[in-house]
Amino acid sequence: MSIALWCVLAAAFLPMVAVLPAKMMKGFDNARPRDPAFFAEGFRARAQWAQANGFEAFPLFAVAVIVGIGKGGDQAWIDQLAVLFILMRLIYTVCYWTDRATQRSLAWTVATGASVAIFTSPLWS
Repeated sequence: MSIALWCVLAAAFLPMVAVLPAKMMKGFDNARPRDPAFFAEGFRARAQWAQANGFEAFPLFAVAVIVGIGKGGDQAWIDQLAVLFILMRLIYTVCYWTDRATQRSLAWTVATGASVAIFTSPLWS
């Protein structure tokens, strides 16, 4: 299996990683894991927002990898872009956690650009 396909698996779990530190904080009730009051402000809110955006970013990335590979895009290029996507999404999450909006937006832009580049990669091959 290609690196890009392994990155799809990793990307599927990134949203859960984004919220994990908040769920490990005092006051989290696993009987009510989506309690809006718990995620109302501060770090907890930002972690939950990072999770939500991770779920939003995943479909484009997964479809892009499938299309890129399935339609004959350059595998080495797709693999590199997929790793870039994962790295940017990790940076995005850390920026959300640490309340760095400008850097977060830059990481989002690069990650989304990587997905678009993967999707369109068969056009360049």
